[in-house]
Amino acid sequence: MDQPIRLKNNGQISIVLNSQKRKNLPRELPEAQIAQKTLQSEHLALREIEDELAALIGMEEMKKMIKEIYAWIYINKKREEAGLKVGKQALHMMFKGNPGTGKTTVARLIGKLFQKMNVLSKGHLIEAERADLVGEYIGHTAQKTRDLVKKALGGILFIDEAYSLGRGGEKDFGKEAIDTLVKHMEDKQHDFILILAGYSKEMENFLSLNPGLHSRFPLVIDFPDYSIEQLMDIGQLMLKEKEYTLSRESEKKLRDHLLWVKTVLNPTSFSNGRYIRNVIEKSIRSQAMRLLMQNHYDRHELMTIRSNDLVFEEDE
Repeated sequence: MDQPIRLKNNGQISIVLNSQKRKNLPRELPEAQIAQKTLQSEHLALREIEDELAALIGMEEMKKMIKEIYAWIYINKKREEAGLKVGKQALHMMFKGNPGTGKTTVARLIGKLFQKMNVLSKGHLIEAERADLVGEYIGHTAQKTRDLVKKALGGILFIDEAYSLGRGGEKDFGKEAIDTLVKHMEDKQHDFILILAGYSKEMENFLSLNPGLHSRFPLVIDFPDYSIEQLMDIGQLMLKEKEYTLSRESEKKLRDHLLWVKTVLNPTSFSNGRYIRNVIEKSIRSQAMRLLMQNHYDRHELMTIRSNDLVFEEDE
């Protein structure tokens, strides 16, 4: 999308350097400026979302995927304008990854992007889990699921830990919720987008529960765990926004602890960004208590989280 702009810029430079064509410059420059402004405004939706994505740590594959989705929708609109065949656009998605890897955050951004592109009329996000869909008696589940879809019309229905709908076997009402969702995914596929999220392995098993599920999710995005460095960057960003900073000792202590939790204690159930956020919030409260007891409130101390302020879930 950037290349046409670069080509136009190159063309302008060659005109400036060629004295024989210098007379044409005043007439051609405004046209080029108009074209550039048109292109910029046309892709404003993507640039605004990219600015928000840039603030997120990691998730490079996901950022690339969102750009591809944008290009796919945009070019299909251009093909339609040119009278060419346009494939049916099913935009239901599956997010696979551990907790705290940014799935809900990305779902909100996708809703905003699709609203700006007129793919969705509202772009809002309805978050749900098993309890919001599964009822207590026959017929109750289908009604609850239909009500949720109705609330999500014009936006996104985001179901976290979706695999839990299939855990009860054939007689469980979760299967009724799945069947109802599959029907609405087809009947109202241009009115809302369904995003199912959960652990990678469990989501693969979930797809086998209904033969119509797999084909209805053309967009599958993997959310890998954060590295230690990325987790530290997330923590530093959170602290910076709140006007706090880690002392050198506390930074080392936090890094060592994250390495231990991630690789030794909870390698399969580590909650990534959620874990680091909890540590930061608890440590800020711990620092406040320490300063209160010390009756010491200079600016540097008010901003500094020291090693003995750090509070880890495993220590509580």
